[in-house]
Amino acid sequence: MESMGRGSKPFDRLMALSGVEGSFDRLTAPSQVEGPQEYYLYFEDFEPKPDNESGRKPKFCKGLMIIDVHTHIFPPEVRKNRAAYFESEADFAAIYQDETARMIGAAELVAAMDQAGVDKAAAFGFPWSDEGHARAGNEYVREAQARYPGRIVGLASLNPVTDWAPREAARALDSGLWGLGELALYGRGFDREALDRLAVLGRLCRERNRLMLVHVNEPIGHRYPGKAPLTLAMIYDLVRSLPEVKLVLAHWGGGLFFYHLLLREVPAALTHVFVDTAASPFLYRPEIYRLACQIIGPEKVLFGSDFPLIDPKRYFREIEASGLDVEAARLVKGEAAARLLAEVGAF
Repeated sequence: MESMGRGSKPFDRLMALSGVEGSFDRLTAPSQVEGPQEYYLYFEDFEPKPDNESGRKPKFCKGLMIIDVHTHIFPPEVRKNRAAYFESEADFAAIYQDETARMIGAAELVAAMDQAGVDKAAAFGFPWSDEGHARAGNEYVREAQARYPGRIVGLASLNPVTDWAPREAARALDSGLWGLGELALYGRGFDREALDRLAVLGRLCRERNRLMLVHVNEPIGHRYPGKAPLTLAMIYDLVRSLPEVKLVLAHWGGGLFFYHLLLREVPAALTHVFVDTAASPFLYRPEIYRLACQIIGPEKVLFGSDFPLIDPKRYFREIEASGLDVEAARLVKGEAAARLLAEVGAF
């Protein structure tokens, strides 16, 4: 083993990247690692020193870890008979009555991750309107997380405006899932009732130090199944109604991040907000990666594939074509997500 002491460039760079403070006299890495660009930071629990209350210890391994923060999996009973759910679940029917809309299970997800070189993925089901459907879907995700430790990070999905949503959210979070997502209201915008109910779920996440991933989309452009009738004002109201929640806005946040550059008040409102790249190849030109990283920073942009909608390798080609520099690409493809997951204890 070769050592990296405090004050060395690799040590300082990685400690700055991690955001972890503490008294670590020496950190070690395998001797075959050739330079700081080859180190990847991850965390493990340890007995904290008096001046390090985080209880998380940085360690290093070789190579880039790729983390996909946006994938969908379904229990076998849903995959085998999706039509049985159409009558009671209008939003589900709107997206999945098309037989070409793929549905996969956990084993298929992990196989696809292996093929694409994805190391870890956040997985969730569908925001069901029926409590029984939601609970069954969330239990399937929890079981998948247990079956594939270190590969699948489970989030709980549900319709956030139902009366039972807080009960199922609390149950799912307390069962071991690492957040709520993808929360979606496909048939309506974020009106006052929706914002109030989402705020209740946000408090559950904040109290338990869990993350929250919410479906938003661009307010203009072509219509497609799953596109909600949202405005930028609604998305901004959502962000402001969830203070201090570790919030991921799906699908590039509907473009809200552009106002980080234009309006003075927006950067403060977005301090706790990340965007994911789900469905980007269907919606935006590759240049969005470079522009987003320039405006909000690559540490706020998380690779999400929306798999099985789009293969991860398509995103990697677009990231390469975008002109994004190597360090920013590393953050987008995994390092930024690793930091976020470490903050909630899921890494």
